[in-house]
Amino acid sequence: MSLSLGVDTGGTYTDAVLVDRTTKEIVSAAKALTTRKNLFLGIFSAIDSCLHDVLGKFSPEDISMVCLSTTLATNAITEGYGATICKLLIGYNEPLLRNQGFLEEMASDDIVWLTGGHDVQGNEVTSLDEETAKKEILMRRNSVEAFAISGYFGIRNPDHELRIKKLVKKLTNLPVTCAHELTSRLNSVNRAISAGHNARLIPLLKDLILDIEQALERLNISAPLMIVKGDGAIVPAQWASERPIETILSGPAASSVGAYHLTGCKDVWVADMGGTTTDIALLINGRPAINEEGAYISHRRTMVEAVDIHTVGIGGDSLIEIDTQGDILLGPCRAIPLCLLANDYPGVLANLKAQVLEKNWEKNAGQFVITGRSQLNHLHHEERELLYRMEKEPLPLLAATRDRKKFVTKRRIEQLEKKCLLHRSAFTPTDALHVLGQMDLWNKDASYLGAELLANQLGMDVTDFCKALVKKLSDSLAKEILSKVMEDKTGLPQWGKEPTASALLKRALTDQDDREFSCSFKLKKPLVAIGAPVQAYMPTVASSLNTQLIIPEYAHVANAFGAATAGIIQRGQAVIRMMEGGLIYRVHLPDKIEDFPDFEAAKIYAEKYMRAYIIELAKKAGAKEIKVEAAFSDHAGKLPAGWPQEIFLDTELFVTAYGVPDMNDAVMEKKN
Repeated sequence: MSLSLGVDTGGTYTDAVLVDRTTKEIVSAAKALTTRKNLFLGIFSAIDSCLHDVLGKFSPEDISMVCLSTTLATNAITEGYGATICKLLIGYNEPLLRNQGFLEEMASDDIVWLTGGHDVQGNEVTSLDEETAKKEILMRRNSVEAFAISGYFGIRNPDHELRIKKLVKKLTNLPVTCAHELTSRLNSVNRAISAGHNARLIPLLKDLILDIEQALERLNISAPLMIVKGDGAIVPAQWASERPIETILSGPAASSVGAYHLTGCKDVWVADMGGTTTDIALLINGRPAINEEGAYISHRRTMVEAVDIHTVGIGGDSLIEIDTQGDILLGPCRAIPLCLLANDYPGVLANLKAQVLEKNWEKNAGQFVITGRSQLNHLHHEERELLYRMEKEPLPLLAATRDRKKFVTKRRIEQLEKKCLLHRSAFTPTDALHVLGQMDLWNKDASYLGAELLANQLGMDVTDFCKALVKKLSDSLAKEILSKVMEDKTGLPQWGKEPTASALLKRALTDQDDREFSCSFKLKKPLVAIGAPVQAYMPTVASSLNTQLIIPEYAHVANAFGAATAGIIQRGQAVIRMMEGGLIYRVHLPDKIEDFPDFEAAKIYAEKYMRAYIIELAKKAGAKEIKVEAAFSDHAGKLPAGWPQEIFLDTELFVTAYGVPDMNDAVMEKKN
């Protein structure tokens, strides 16, 4: 029997499953807490438990492939954290981006503006200023963890991006991302944003890959490691470590695959609820659709092709706060539940009791910070001192922000959180379930005290507050599912925030007794709920939407199961454009441009080149039995009124390679 080991690292749990890849039967499954301070511990525990359950029947040598899905990229973008980077923008208009507010989305405040860039035809507009680039790179090589490069019309001609990348590689040992490597679509701003996010994620994903490789080695598993991308396909770990942004929605993409195989339902809505986010997708004929415009994460548009999933920063471990209007705020940031923190650190319970006795109803009451990943390079000595203060015990946020430098300290804490060097602990929906008796895993007393600190801000009873929180979370999920449905039908983003839509949703999801009118929604397709906490929330959601709820047997490990059963897919794109009034047809390829005297010659060359290019990519991804599909799409524009003709704009070539993992060759390559 050939086994696949599927592993999923979520914000709260790390899951592991052993699957017979031929029959897709789950042989063993296990869960362990994700140890964010040291991911190795949670990964090792989950895999070890999974192997222990089949001890005597199977051995590590029976595992031919390990597949990892992860919410790391999705959660990092949702919560706004990542490594310290420098962004090199070539040929961009700084005043324009600044005036339009785009700099806030650039994933870094450290931006170098370089002269250079190309036009839409791929012709150089301004020569590249390599001297300035060299000076700026050298200034930062000891203060950043990665570089991101985006050139104006870099997808039409990547020459400037590639030259700066070569310079970074020569002058530093740091990872570097070029925007043209991530997408072939026009949109200079979103390309720059995506490149920045990718660069910020590289150190984080490399740490994760190192942790799982160490766990596999400790458990004598020599099978190759594959990573699930956001489109549900798998690629080698080394590939993913260089392009981690492609793992956006890796977890929910895997769970969508897993949901189909667990239920056999081909046309359903899937809601994957984790600790940090909930991901909503529609399965059509057993497959989730691909969003070619780019993944959409918590109202942030990327340009990375991924499963068409609506991701919202609401999960079982969402940070709960009370705003100035007296409303309960859910997320989007994740927090370590107080019950879990107190389970590991007994001093937390004593501190919470003291805060309740003090009748401390401040905003930061009941919140703590604890050290995260151990990367201390590129930090100021004040930041190091702050981290040293919480080496052995979590630091109460009230104490940290009450000293004479409270504003500076608060700012430093926020910066360290964005770098993943600190994690926050606070009251969460998981704590509310402990108070209500719907969950009994950790320290219920800590949950109750945390609820008391928040409930008193609203003048509410603790139990009533927790019930209100669970209801609000369920209503929010129902609203997000309806928003996804309506956005698919109308094409309008953030449909639920439109005033009329918002009023209707509020009317439908609340129990208001109004003699004038009432309304309700009916979801025609069933709802498949995936994830550990769905039993507590999804029955209410399905009832609100008047639809059938399906929670499969292995719902709690669906992501890991989907990872273990994933296949290999590679996609590529080329564009053919007319130049000089039809005298030249230019082919824009992923790594170069070529000119031809006639259109047919350009098409023949483009298809031949891209087929060979995509097959080579699929082989590098470890595929065999490769099948290639190619399709041309012509685009034309209408002339002004009175002109009957249309004018040719361009032709896009889309090439896709499908394959199954060549596990035998991969194992041999790993062992050699």
